[in-house]
Amino acid sequence: MTKYVYLFKEGNASMKNLLGGKGANLAEMTSLGMPVPQGFTVTTEACNDYYRNKKVIAPEIIEQIYNALAVTEKEAGKKFGDPNDPFLVSVRSGARASMPGMMDTILNLGLNNVAVEGLAKLTNNPRFAYDSYRRFIQMFADVVMEIDKSNFEELLEEMKHKKGVELDTELDANDLKKLVGEFLVKYEQLKGEPFPQDPKVQLIEAVTAVFRSWDNPRANTYRRLNHIPYEWGTAVNVQGMVFGNMGDDSGTGVAFSRNPSTGENELYGEYLFNAQGEDVVAGIRTPKPISELKNDNPALYDEFFKISKKLEAHYRDMQDMEFTIERGKLYMLQTRNGKRTAQAALKVAIDLVKEGVLSEQEAVLKVEPAQLDALLHPQFNPEALKKARIITTGLNASPGAATGRVAFTAERAKEMKKKDGLPVILVRQETSPEDIEGMIVSSGILTSRGGMTSHAAVVARGMGTCCVAGAGQVHVNEKKKEFEVGGEIFKEGDWISLDGSTGKVYGQKVDTQDATVSGDFETLMKWADKYRALKVRTNADTPRDAKVAYKYGAEGIGLCRTEHMFFEPDRIPAVREMIVAKNKAEREKALAKLLPMQREDFIGLYKEMKGYAVTIRYLDPPLHEFVPTDEQDIRDLAKEMGLSFEELSKTINDLHETNPMLGHRGVRLSVTYPEIAEMQTRAVIEAAIAVNKEGLNVVPEIMIPLVGDIKELQYVKDVVVATADKIIKDAGVKLEYLVGTMIEIPRAAITADVIAKEAEFFSFGTNDLTQMTFGFSRDDAGKFLGDYYDKKIFANDPFAHIDQNGVGKLMEIAVKLGKETRPDIKLGICGEHGGDPISVEFCHNIGLTYVSCSPFRVPIARLAAAHANIKNPRK
Repeated sequence: MTKYVYLFKEGNASMKNLLGGKGANLAEMTSLGMPVPQGFTVTTEACNDYYRNKKVIAPEIIEQIYNALAVTEKEAGKKFGDPNDPFLVSVRSGARASMPGMMDTILNLGLNNVAVEGLAKLTNNPRFAYDSYRRFIQMFADVVMEIDKSNFEELLEEMKHKKGVELDTELDANDLKKLVGEFLVKYEQLKGEPFPQDPKVQLIEAVTAVFRSWDNPRANTYRRLNHIPYEWGTAVNVQGMVFGNMGDDSGTGVAFSRNPSTGENELYGEYLFNAQGEDVVAGIRTPKPISELKNDNPALYDEFFKISKKLEAHYRDMQDMEFTIERGKLYMLQTRNGKRTAQAALKVAIDLVKEGVLSEQEAVLKVEPAQLDALLHPQFNPEALKKARIITTGLNASPGAATGRVAFTAERAKEMKKKDGLPVILVRQETSPEDIEGMIVSSGILTSRGGMTSHAAVVARGMGTCCVAGAGQVHVNEKKKEFEVGGEIFKEGDWISLDGSTGKVYGQKVDTQDATVSGDFETLMKWADKYRALKVRTNADTPRDAKVAYKYGAEGIGLCRTEHMFFEPDRIPAVREMIVAKNKAEREKALAKLLPMQREDFIGLYKEMKGYAVTIRYLDPPLHEFVPTDEQDIRDLAKEMGLSFEELSKTINDLHETNPMLGHRGVRLSVTYPEIAEMQTRAVIEAAIAVNKEGLNVVPEIMIPLVGDIKELQYVKDVVVATADKIIKDAGVKLEYLVGTMIEIPRAAITADVIAKEAEFFSFGTNDLTQMTFGFSRDDAGKFLGDYYDKKIFANDPFAHIDQNGVGKLMEIAVKLGKETRPDIKLGICGEHGGDPISVEFCHNIGLTYVSCSPFRVPIARLAAAHANIKNPRK
């Protein structure tokens, strides 16, 4: 028979997967001899059984709960429902990963109309007894029966108003007894049945409610954001109650063994006398800092201080602890590794190494890679944020905080910024490459369409600019220069603020503060570099991006998207001239204008990378992206180019494709127009020769995109090699270069052994590979992925984390086949997944050479690569 319930004294810290973090730590503190109120844990397996059993707790699990309850009652010397000395319990959730505030808790369970009288007599404190009962009724109604707690809060406020008092603690026993009666009447009115009086019924209902809360919307959202699998389930901890609301010699509090904001080695927290746990966090009364307990009760403070140090030494990490004082006696209700800011995480990890507690590798693992975002981007002032009003939430597409005035076009963004220098936020339905200049001057970007790999998201991440994408409730009217959200209108020039780390949009100006990088950051990153195997490159299209990435530790460029260079105002006319050319000679004439510009671009990139590898992807997007679609814009362009409107319209219409992402793009452009590949090769090679004459030793990597068949690659590679070798020969120099391809079409992955005969390196373009493997449009998937999350079809966005079971298998196949043909083949990834810590670990595990990501994610990838190698060292 499966064991679904464990007494605290039967468990230990290693059983976290089964007992959850809270249950495992309660068991561990029990084994350490700490003052822990006893109880038992209903396991995560019981939760999973509940969901398999159509949300019903099986009879055998209920029987085990009752058996564990009997043992716990015996240890406490009390009985559930005893009219003279009732045993009361708390019922709390406890997943294996900490999910603070996401699931439910019930306190004072076991009270009923009879037990409350017994508790009043036993303690000689009727006020305490009725205060506990009214709390239990409200909590049970809210958490278990899903009755809105405001129904009870209104009654409490009415009672305080009648008595002319402000605080709950100013109500006497008679007031609270009367309030309990009102609560019971309200419960029956709203529920249609009396409040349950059988404590065992209360208990099973409460355990059911905690299991149910595993699937509530806030828990599902938190899990998705923090990559916690739904299949883990939550445990439930049933623990004997101790009371902080028994009078002025009782209290409750929360404390950290170190400061969670700064990492300073000092006890940090707060407490309240004559209160229960929810009073501390609810903000109804102002708690005291934990340091004042030293004056209020020195002996208790010393005891708690010693326990906190013992727990920190035992767990070898900063602890977050909950405690209750009952009639002068201290009880520990919880300990866990404490949540902390990025700055604190760095300081704590490094200090624990200095103190001889952790090794460097262990310290590296104590800092989550995603936390580094907060160190690299501006953040909101915490006090200002408390007063801010959220108007909608979109996708957290690029981290950081931004505040500024609304502009609806790139042109207006530039004009507004130039006029007074005040910050601007560009608001668009979706951005296009032509918006780049407006994006550059904007402090933040908000789009109503698009996903995590949309144009806005990708470009914003590359620039380190805050972006919230896919905010579907935002209705943009560019002609009226306004957007509407939730019935509220925002016009050009109105202030809004964006949090690119959470996706929240605020309807006013919210002050920001600059990111700060300390010496601790440098120390930890040196350790990370020491212990990682994966190289980390960057995706960079401009010398400016390359410079930022190099500063953050990039070891080369894994993706230069040459098309981004073509959208510059001085270049797009030549690109359009090439597009409308009627023959090869006209195209070559237009391309000749682009050649010196491309060459200078590459010289700038090579110089900023100081000899590291630079991978240059040849022109990838369909040509229609370079021409306008609006009739007036076409007329203006026709006039500018000396063409008739009809002639230009026909050219643009001919470029139209039903599905351009699967159309005439990538390698297909160079097959049709090999002169494009010739020009780009000339720019790449001439730039390399120029910088190598200045002392660098650049080995250019030429990447042909969207290859699905080796014959495509052979054709374009022949053009590249013939062009490159002639330039090198004519220059009288020696220059090595590599020609490789992106693996972004499933056919390329499963024929990688053949493709590797021509390709000297592979780079996985996981944005397109994911799109083609799933058959999803990455720009439109956000419209329906929410339904997939709600219905448990997907746990995460496959464009945010590599789908290891599908896309990942294709990558593994390509790695294996590629190495069979070419054992020394370079293997990288340049999709957006290259900066995602979970995906970086996967890339390490399948044997890639490097990952490439946007400049501001380079430190995150470095740390994630170190985590991966420490957990699973390369042989």
